[in-house]
Amino acid sequence: MKKIMKTTIYLLLAIIVFSCKDNTKKEIKTNSVKEVTSLSAKDILGNPEFLAMSYGGYRDVDHDVEPAIEELKEDMKLLAAMGVKIVRTYKVHLPQATNLLKAISELKEEDSDFEMYVMLGAWIDCKNAWTAVPPDHERESEANANQILVASYLANQYPDIVKIIAVGNEAMVKWAETYYVQPRVILKWVTHLQDLKKEGKLPEDLWITSSDDFSSWGGGGAEYHTEDLEKLYNAVDYVSMHTYPYHNTHYNPEFWGIPEEEEQLSDIEKIDAAMLRAKEFAMSQYDSVSGYMKSIGVDKPIHIGETGWATTSDGFYGSSGSRATDEYKQALYYKHMRDWTNAAGISCFYFEGFDEPWKDAENPKGSENHFGMINIKSQAKYPMWSLVDEGVFEGLTRNGEPITKTYDGDSDALMQDVMVPPLASETKAPE
Repeated sequence: MKKIMKTTIYLLLAIIVFSCKDNTKKEIKTNSVKEVTSLSAKDILGNPEFLAMSYGGYRDVDHDVEPAIEELKEDMKLLAAMGVKIVRTYKVHLPQATNLLKAISELKEEDSDFEMYVMLGAWIDCKNAWTAVPPDHERESEANANQILVASYLANQYPDIVKIIAVGNEAMVKWAETYYVQPRVILKWVTHLQDLKKEGKLPEDLWITSSDDFSSWGGGGAEYHTEDLEKLYNAVDYVSMHTYPYHNTHYNPEFWGIPEEEEQLSDIEKIDAAMLRAKEFAMSQYDSVSGYMKSIGVDKPIHIGETGWATTSDGFYGSSGSRATDEYKQALYYKHMRDWTNAAGISCFYFEGFDEPWKDAENPKGSENHFGMINIKSQAKYPMWSLVDEGVFEGLTRNGEPITKTYDGDSDALMQDVMVPPLASETKAPE
């Protein structure tokens, strides 16, 4: 109860401060946008020198345990060592988002060369989301206004760090049955933020978007091709789309299984070929969004707001399912996505920096807990082994532990857990 009260008080204080500063001409002036000389979103997005990463930072199974500022600083140093210079957050009603901005600000004060920017997420829900009452997808949650208010306040407080506000996370896609809203709700808040920019109440170079599944951006079925979506395309500064070949190894596995003509290949060749198809699957979803955008006469940048590959699964993606899950495949997917997006001038907010065990707290082996590049034991997974060898994590710790390699760096042991995707001959129906 104390944690709930603390969070509520924290949110109210932020709202009160922002509201008070917006009441009179004199007070609006005190809340005027700070002069900043740092780069803009336009400079950062699509620049391969500014790798992007999704970030939560919650280390405990209990999501109520907030990461401390020192822990957030620890994580930012580790991400910076990986070459990451912009991170994406998801919600502003909990202390994590504000504390992250404080942490980055302090790191910049301690080291003038430290550089980290933020894509700040404002969570959007429908009415009755996450309750025992059936969700009302035609109406929005009353909490949405506060998300936008606090996000605006934080963007003004930290204009040198916050470069993007994302209105909603997978908030329009219809498989998000617990909370999705209609595009008009996202459009309403994107338009509101754009109006604040025009009025000088937000930095003029702050970019506004919504981060959603490729299908919600018109790359899916015709049910998404609405007038409100077209208006949203015109309202955002760029499109932030999600693509998950990993999940599609179960839900749309046509690209995943080993075709008969590849069955004579060695196991490693089979896996490598499957991972190339996974990359091509992501590229096809990107192209579907680009194609729809062009069909409605819009020309905006498209960046990847989320994609990733889990390393543990006892469910759909494990040994009894699509066999997609292990560190070798994660490393290949990470490399493929970075190679493609860096060469194409696309930012890719890779999901994610660190494992977050709260995501499937009742099932420690659930895939949602295991998308990170570093696990909860402060071990770098296979995609990051080369960075450990290069010494980029030297002197850095997490939970007081130095960054070591999973499997104690034994690649033979790692490969013992690598699974070959299902063969066509296994799944072929009898004639």
